[in-house]
Amino acid sequence: MKEYRGVADTVAEEIDAGRLKAGERLPTQREFAREYGIANSTATRVYQELARRGLVVGHVGRGTFVRDISESAAPALSEPADSRVDLELNYPVVPGQAELLAAGLGRLARPGALESVLAPVGAAGTAATREAAADLLARGGWRPDPARILFAGGGRQAISAAVAALTRPGARLGVEELTYPVLKAIAAKLGVTLVPLAMDAAGLVPEAVEEAHRAEPLHAVYVQPVLHNPLSLSMPADRLDRLADVLLTYGIHAVEDAVWSFLRGDLPPLASRAPERTVLVDSLSKRLSPGLSLGFAVTPAAVTGRVAAALRSGGWMPMRFPLAAMAQWQADGAVETLVRAKRRQAEARQGIARSHLGDFVTRADSASYYCWWELPRPWRADTFVAAAARQGIAVTPAAAFSVGRHRTPHAVRIGLASPTEQTLTRALATLADLARSAPDDLAQD
Repeated sequence: MKEYRGVADTVAEEIDAGRLKAGERLPTQREFAREYGIANSTATRVYQELARRGLVVGHVGRGTFVRDISESAAPALSEPADSRVDLELNYPVVPGQAELLAAGLGRLARPGALESVLAPVGAAGTAATREAAADLLARGGWRPDPARILFAGGGRQAISAAVAALTRPGARLGVEELTYPVLKAIAAKLGVTLVPLAMDAAGLVPEAVEEAHRAEPLHAVYVQPVLHNPLSLSMPADRLDRLADVLLTYGIHAVEDAVWSFLRGDLPPLASRAPERTVLVDSLSKRLSPGLSLGFAVTPAAVTGRVAAALRSGGWMPMRFPLAAMAQWQADGAVETLVRAKRRQAEARQGIARSHLGDFVTRADSASYYCWWELPRPWRADTFVAAAARQGIAVTPAAAFSVGRHRTPHAVRIGLASPTEQTLTRALATLADLARSAPDDLAQD
């Protein structure tokens, strides 16, 4: 089979030499595949590569055309030429956020306070910052023991430390069959094997954990019980109870990712059911602001030392300034104010998503900042992502979340947090129109 980049290079040479001129329509992908003796799927990748290089542009229902490279291509949404609508990254920001946070920082910047908050600090922080963190993390009637709280440089570092502490190279880590993409990278770096575990409409299936562990012992399980990313699922109480029973029965530790759980303050964590078997990890960035890097790990007493050692050895220790800022914002009510505002914003943005994607098969929670969209036939996730990119919109394909060899669904995750509401509205309208008008040369696998 010809490598798609080589074929793309050949077409690029035709364009550079002027044998394919600006505005000229390329063959359909099926015709192109026959002409070059390649598979239809390879032809699709060639066209995606040419679009990535800025050599061609696709128009739904019309075809793919050679671009005039002397002119800048304008995104479909009439944004500035160097911009795109990013529905991949998901960082919520609400009006007045910077001003609210600035007030707390002003108090820390006073000479007497600044000297203290710039001093070094360890993973355990200070007694005051652990108390503040316990209040910040509390939800659903649960409040962690401040003595069990450790701090990391960020949420991803907290996850890395927890996985490193509970596993070893070659270990088996059970994960939901659709999981946080960064966890996949963390596992690869640590030499940990991911074991995909079945899910249903209530989230991770406890019996799948049990079955996988009996087949070959799991060293730990990574799970997102509240507002699972990307599916927005939250485990009901009976599911949490059953999962906790499995962890306790078989002596399996869990890494509970609670980064989005602040949007559902009514739901208690898995750590409230199996505290001796669960390391809960969280962070400030989604809750407060994208640039605030501080992670939390609520640890069972038996593994606190191991997680702290992993933080030290990995270079994942916190800085004292964000710890002090977190405590100040928690004390003056800024955290609660922003959390309430983001809950309202998430609900409003889900309403926008429903208004444009309501005719399609989607999965979301009214409290969530993302939406899982099962694409209509004949779209495949890869071709839809490429077509959306040509419209100036970035979305995440299901393959980014998929673990194992099971069939990846033809779906995409839509992040609702980052653009303005006006831009989000136009982007979703564009994507909906795109989904309704698939080119005839697409073929479903």
